[in-house]
Amino acid sequence: MSVHVQNTRMTTAKLRQMKANGEKIAMLTSYDFTLARLLDEAGIDLLLVGDSASNVVCGNATTLPVTVDEMIFLTKGVVRAAQHALVICDMPFGSYQVSEQEAVRNAMRILKESGCDAVKLEGGEEILPAIRHMIQAGVPVMGHLGLTPQSVNQFGGYGLRAKEEAEAEKLLHDAKLLDQAGCFSIVLEKIPAALAERVTKAVSCPVIGIGAGNKCDGQVLVLHDMLGLNQGFKPKFLRYFASLAEPIKTAVDTYIEAVKEGSFPNEEESY
Repeated sequence: MSVHVQNTRMTTAKLRQMKANGEKIAMLTSYDFTLARLLDEAGIDLLLVGDSASNVVCGNATTLPVTVDEMIFLTKGVVRAAQHALVICDMPFGSYQVSEQEAVRNAMRILKESGCDAVKLEGGEEILPAIRHMIQAGVPVMGHLGLTPQSVNQFGGYGLRAKEEAEAEKLLHDAKLLDQAGCFSIVLEKIPAALAERVTKAVSCPVIGIGAGNKCDGQVLVLHDMLGLNQGFKPKFLRYFASLAEPIKTAVDTYIEAVKEGSFPNEEESY
């Protein structure tokens, strides 16, 4: 077991203290009990049940198809595994954009039914009223700015965001608004590192980067990506911390061969 493991649960207050102390925050996505337990035992600070489940779990091309029901189902398993990490559930596309009332209702349902600690939403000033209402209702909210995958059709792809001054200033403005509204943290995805550093210094809440340089308060990656399971997917910001695709396929090949030749199960493995 990792030496990083703590016996106390992570809280939003502790995250703010980590920022104040200059202690980096480690976050990964998770979608099931078994892997979440391993991540938690290793000492991960935050577990995000991302709408990236639409891609890596369900095989969809975008995050758009995943539903509230599916997110709740996946989050329940992660919550059961987490003894230390703070568990955050992505609110999927369509669950918070229609109206403030529907957004709050869905956020409260996710918290009640999944048992997670917080929700995450994509967007800035345009969804600020919904965020304010959620926080007033007692729902901890993590913001998400920059490349927001739920807007892929609007953006026309997954390219670098906020390269131009106007978009960069809007992102900084949005981050300040989210911070003032009470978001306990903000994710910045695929933006210039210099801008991410400006945002991190400008807000009081912790900033978690993905493709946003190393000056953020913490980092997040999709678990399947950093473990090297999504072969062929290697954006500039992604580092493989393991390459598990080939060992898994080798294990399965060996299993198939053992079954086909009749060597599994052997006498010791039989009752």
